[in-house]
Amino acid sequence: MSDPLEENSEGGAPISLSPPERAVLVALRNAPSLPLEEEDVVRESGLAADTVRGSLQRLRSKHFAVVDEEHLTVRSPSPRGRSALEVGLPERRFLEALRRRGGSLSSEEATAEGLSDEERSAAVGILRRRQLLADGFPFRLRSPKDDEDRLLPEEVVLKQLANGEEDLDEAILAALERRGLVRSEHRTVRRWAPSEEGRRLPLSAEGQELSGAVSPADLVSGAWKGRTYRPYDVRAPVPYARGVRENPYVAWLDEFADILVGLGFEEATGPLLETEFWNNDVLFMPQDHPARSIHDAFWPEGVTGRPPAADLLARVAAAHEGRALPGETAPLGPGWGGRYDETVAIRPVLRSQTTAVSARYLARHPTPPFRTFSIDRNFRVESVDARHHLEFQQCEGIVGEEGVTLRHLVGIFRELTEAIGIPELKIRPSYFPFTEPSIEGYVRHPRLGWIEALPGGLFRPEVLQPLGVEVPVAAWGIGVTRLAMVALGKGDIRELFSDDLDELTRGGA
Repeated sequence: MSDPLEENSEGGAPISLSPPERAVLVALRNAPSLPLEEEDVVRESGLAADTVRGSLQRLRSKHFAVVDEEHLTVRSPSPRGRSALEVGLPERRFLEALRRRGGSLSSEEATAEGLSDEERSAAVGILRRRQLLADGFPFRLRSPKDDEDRLLPEEVVLKQLANGEEDLDEAILAALERRGLVRSEHRTVRRWAPSEEGRRLPLSAEGQELSGAVSPADLVSGAWKGRTYRPYDVRAPVPYARGVRENPYVAWLDEFADILVGLGFEEATGPLLETEFWNNDVLFMPQDHPARSIHDAFWPEGVTGRPPAADLLARVAAAHEGRALPGETAPLGPGWGGRYDETVAIRPVLRSQTTAVSARYLARHPTPPFRTFSIDRNFRVESVDARHHLEFQQCEGIVGEEGVTLRHLVGIFRELTEAIGIPELKIRPSYFPFTEPSIEGYVRHPRLGWIEALPGGLFRPEVLQPLGVEVPVAAWGIGVTRLAMVALGKGDIRELFSDDLDELTRGGA
């Protein structure tokens, strides 16, 4: 193949310039004055703006072009500002209305003069600051001479800006911008010139076609033999392409699940769209519990929930009302008082706790032993901050067989926190409607301090017996999102849901 391409001035490896790059470099070298803005390069080269922009960047990376960047703020009247130039600023129109009304103006009269409440309020505030308007009502000029047709400072600056003047009062300009009468546009002006190396670079003959690739058809037909090819510098730096990897938070959840599987647990699943029955009722949470209000749960509209099996519904209703379960002689306890509402039970709700998964599992498999877990999403109406999010993962789990006690649950918590590298765990008593006794496990975050992440307890008889379970069951609903914050070194829960590629790459390194 012939090699008529550019060679660097020191006789080294040939430098590859595409036809657009060559045209742009020629335009820069032939310019009567430098530097050139991108619009000038477009005009001189005859190429499309996007082509010129890309070619300039490539010439810069090859050290054949240099750029000077200037960041500008350009102010101009906004559409509201242009309208004010035509009909007058609110304060000017207010003064004119005062003149027409004999120097006195009520709020109702100002409205009749075409001033909106917002315009009247702005005008009164400005005119009083200018000492043109007296205090009190009705609105009056401070002095009869104040109705002379002299321009207000705001009018002067707005007109100067419209006329393209540059030496403006910055304080008044900023006030006009806050009122929406002036807008600022921030842009970067790039001015280009050839580098010294770009000036010395010998160029190939104009119009010479250089091919950049060989297709399979060219190889078959032999057409490649008569072409001139653009060589490629294999030493040129290229972007580093990282391989595909999992989201760091998702990968951590998978590792947490593997730990549970290694401890002998089986994974269970359940639907995100639940009914109040499975999300709350079967867990012996009273139907009037504050956590079931619209302030905590998302209630979808336009869908209808399906009721559970009639016998299960009857047993849960009996537990809530403090009656004996069907076939039993004595109630499990006093219940919550009042009548159990079956219409509430079938109301759809976005799952607020994965404990619903455990309830469904026990209803399907009431015979022990039980050793299951579920890691899945839940939804609650929360104020999003460093520790809270509308959507969060929870790790639900149960252990059930004869002899299970609260000590087993504490042991599981210690095993899990140690396995993920969290050395500090603090346990304290707590309360939940569906477990008794109940505990909460706290872990120490290096920046946020102690955070609650491991709640659990022993299911109450009012939960187990309606489901047909006759052995003690230890249950938990671990906040794995908070555990992940500690394990991954995140100080804000929102960082786990980041879509910043650089941050995700560093997090998964």
